[in-house]
Amino acid sequence: MGIIEGKPFRPCRNYEAEKVCNWMIPAGDASPYCRSCRLTRVIPDLTDPHNRERWQRVELAKRRMLVTLFELELPVIGRDENAATGLAFEFRADSPGGEGAVMTGHDDGVITLNVAEADDDERERRRLQLHEPYRTLLGHFRHEIGHYYWDVLVRDSARLEDWRRLFGDETADYAAALQHHYEQGPPPDWQQHFVSTYASSHPWEDWAETWAHYLHMIDTLDTAAASGIAVDLQGSPARADFDLLVKDWFELTCVLNNLNRSMGLQDAYPFVLSTPALDKLRFVHELVAQR
Repeated sequence: MGIIEGKPFRPCRNYEAEKVCNWMIPAGDASPYCRSCRLTRVIPDLTDPHNRERWQRVELAKRRMLVTLFELELPVIGRDENAATGLAFEFRADSPGGEGAVMTGHDDGVITLNVAEADDDERERRRLQLHEPYRTLLGHFRHEIGHYYWDVLVRDSARLEDWRRLFGDETADYAAALQHHYEQGPPPDWQQHFVSTYASSHPWEDWAETWAHYLHMIDTLDTAAASGIAVDLQGSPARADFDLLVKDWFELTCVLNNLNRSMGLQDAYPFVLSTPALDKLRFVHELVAQR
């Protein structure tokens, strides 16, 4: 038991029993798990000695993503509150022998992640295989939660037609679109319209990639300001004027990339944002601001 800002808290059970969580729970909360861990309904088989470390890395990335959602005051409704479409996470490992490969994805509020992505070498192998400039655990979470928020914030909203004018017709055959993407690759002019090659595969993926990118921007700018790096934004980036946010973002990522190059590393921010991509990010910003 501890005291935070005059209020009693106790450790999450996944700290006391598993040593994979560092969040606390208000003493009066009946759940043994914190706000993050209670959203996880499947963990990998811990009889595999590597899976505990993988699980810990996955939960760390998930908590980072959730902090941003809480700060944006976005709804985070678990399966305990809505058994049909509430948010839940399943962290699974591939079956031995290569059978039953786990696909990372989203389905009606359930986000599944293959814990192999927690291994740096495996994640890098997949990044190179798929010709991606960026692939991280945190990026996976921010992308998949974008699908969840399409259902929550866009699907039945008054902004759906505005969304379609920017992102396209989501009723297009999803499976066929992905098959075409993996067989033919992105269109040659993809960078003029999308934030990534995968965003060009289908309007839903364009939205999820744009949503993830917005969370990258908000969290990184917020961290920079909290760390004493001079930015023009005052207060939360999510409540700032979008044009000012983008100005600060371009300046900050220029610095980040040059610092990485000085260390002989790859660019921290390997993206170029076109005007159509910025228009989509502005839509996300406005949608979040309405909350």
